[in-house]
Amino acid sequence: MADLTHLIAEAATDFANSASMNDLEIAKAKYLGKSGLLTDALKGLGKLSAEERPAAGAAINVVKQAVEASLTARREAILNAEQAKQLAQESIDVTLPARAQSQGGLHPVTLTLKRVEALFHSIGFEVATGPEIETDFYNFTALNIPEDHPARAMHDTFYIDEANVLRTHTSPVQARYMENALKNNQTPPFKIIAPGRVYRVDSDATHSPMFHQVEGLWVDEDISFANLKGVVQDFLQKFFERDDLTVRFRPSFFPFTEPSAEMDMSWNGGWLEIGGCGMVHPEVFKHVNIDSEKYRGFAFGLGIERLTMLRYGVNDLRHFFNNDLRFLSQFR
Repeated sequence: MADLTHLIAEAATDFANSASMNDLEIAKAKYLGKSGLLTDALKGLGKLSAEERPAAGAAINVVKQAVEASLTARREAILNAEQAKQLAQESIDVTLPARAQSQGGLHPVTLTLKRVEALFHSIGFEVATGPEIETDFYNFTALNIPEDHPARAMHDTFYIDEANVLRTHTSPVQARYMENALKNNQTPPFKIIAPGRVYRVDSDATHSPMFHQVEGLWVDEDISFANLKGVVQDFLQKFFERDDLTVRFRPSFFPFTEPSAEMDMSWNGGWLEIGGCGMVHPEVFKHVNIDSEKYRGFAFGLGIERLTMLRYGVNDLRHFFNNDLRFLSQFR
């Protein structure tokens, strides 16, 4: 068999001339590939006699090991060169001034919720909370909403099953609060607001399937509609920081209040509907075992997104939930 030692120098030269890993793989195939020079030599051992085969095989392996060592050395050199190039490209000048830390901020709806809670707290209201997955009883029945009321239809309410819904308002919190208070031997006066997320099947520029409400409740022996008017007007004037803001109440109908009214406030030379209100219906008191002959109360509901849009001049409710930093960063 021919002497193959010259392949050691030839392979070393070919590997050294390989500028990239791809070039190196091509050079490797010349010697160690399926049809490489050393591979062919090893295949040729079968043609030799039994006496010649061991010495020839040993000679080929010596050359092969030398070629592989040369290949490994060149591969490491190429990898080290590529790594050095990458590090140079990605180097950081540690002498540069540090980047300013980005400062986050509260969501505009959260800002409004905090402002609403603070203003009502200043006149003696406490915050009450309840579950967002509500039973049919607390969401409808306890609030005197009849079986055939449109609010119970699937085109208006998200049903989880026949007995549970995603609450459509925070009024169930009021019923739960009064019920639990009486179980703990607490009697009126009750003076609470119930802020939180609610859900309805509705979506456009002024409606969202998920939005926020704050509902208020004041129960005592001598509560009247005059108290309701005073609380609502005082809150709106402080919220919008406008002493000239006035309110009006238009007769309306809600199953859980009697009498009921729509609340309007003066805005830009006209009137703008801002929520609903009324005196708590005796049937609501009956469901939570409060004597409607002794106690009276008023309730009201306001949309948090509506208040936020008016305070900050936002014309599309969907901006609040699109997670667009160009919009949200304005409120930092």
